[in-house]
Amino acid sequence: MRESVQAEVMMSFLVSEELSFRIPVELCYETCDPYAVRLTFHLPGDAPVTWAFGRELLVDGVGRPCGDGDVHIAPAEPDTFGDVLIRLQVGADRALFRSGAVPLVAFLDRTDKLVPLGQEGSLADFDAHLDEALDRILAEEQSAG
Repeated sequence: MRESVQAEVMMSFLVSEELSFRIPVELCYETCDPYAVRLTFHLPGDAPVTWAFGRELLVDGVGRPCGDGDVHIAPAEPDTFGDVLIRLQVGADRALFRSGAVPLVAFLDRTDKLVPLGQEGSLADFDAHLDEALDRILAEEQSAG
C-alpha cells in the first residue's frame, strides 16, 4: 500500500490588494498521520515553511468558509467553485494565499483513495505511528519557535 500522496500547486501569495506573486506549494498527505495534510510554502528568499492542519478542514474549506484559530479556508467567491483562500495566522502575523480549487480537489481525491475520509482511525498502524507524528510536530514547532 502506498504510504503518501504528494502534489505541487502554484498559489498566489497575496501580500496586499496591490501586490501578489505566485509561489510553489507542496501538498503532502501521509498514512502515518491520516487526519492531517501538510502544505510547504516556498517563499522567495526564505526557508520553506510547513503548516499542518486537518485534512477535513481543507475538504470543507473548498466549498464553504471554515476554520478556527490559526487556519481559515474559504471559497474566494461565495457559491462559486473557482479559487480558494487559505489564511494562516501566528499571533499578529498573517499570510493569505489563493489557489485554484481544482488542484486542491484533485489532491484531496488522491488522499481519499489512499485513506477514505472517515476511515482514518481504522488504519492498523495508526496508533503505532501516532506518537511518532506528535513528536515530529512538536519538534517542528520547537525549531520554528
